[in-house]
Amino acid sequence: MLVILPPSETKSDGGRGAPLDLDTLSFPELNPIRKQLAEALVALSADLDASRTALGLGATQLDEVDRNAELWCSPTRPALERYTGVLYDALDHRSLTRAGKTKAADRLAIGSALFGVVRAPDPIPAYRLSGGSKLPGMPTLASLWKPDLSPALDAVDDFVVDLRSGVYHQLGPVRDAVTATVMTEQPDGSRKVVSHFNKHYKGLMARELVRTRRTVRDVDGVAAVLADAGQRVEIEAPDRIVVLTD
Repeated sequence: MLVILPPSETKSDGGRGAPLDLDTLSFPELNPIRKQLAEALVALSADLDASRTALGLGATQLDEVDRNAELWCSPTRPALERYTGVLYDALDHRSLTRAGKTKAADRLAIGSALFGVVRAPDPIPAYRLSGGSKLPGMPTLASLWKPDLSPALDAVDDFVVDLRSGVYHQLGPVRDAVTATVMTEQPDGSRKVVSHFNKHYKGLMARELVRTRRTVRDVDGVAAVLADAGQRVEIEAPDRIVVLTD
């Protein structure tokens, strides 16, 4: 099983790994696009105003431009340690047992506007590029990534659970992957999609899918794992589940 997580805007600083080497990353067939985007980000960082516009940065986020300028020379750390925020807090990788961390390394991947997708142990630097960003003189990220990213993910010899958010899902949809929607159920029985805590619940889902001893090969297996953890789950289709919250 491969669980694909969304990335996060926030990323941890520093690291102890050698500078970025694309040849150390999983899915090497994506390296030409990775190199093109990395070089474009470094070049863009020379123009502060253009960087702010293209990357959607506020006045207090200018250090993100420095991160991009140092993309090829800054230290790296494993991708699962690089991304931070609500989802990754809920996943709580650090609290996993040694066996759990081994499973996380094997089962988790992370979508990325810059790298397309990386596996949990892949060494990456801090950077700023969002799925909806538009770099000057380049096509949209979706049109750039989809022709190569979708085939790369379709070729994965594993059952795939795709927890990426909409904009990252569009960079490279995965054929036959199971997706999840988090919904809250009102006292009158009506339902609405959860927005604020969506990432939190997906982090909890990922944690259970990492920890499980079940062999998960289909949507029924995903639902069983989440139900074992006390979550309310409904199967909507062979490729879609709904997780219900109060």
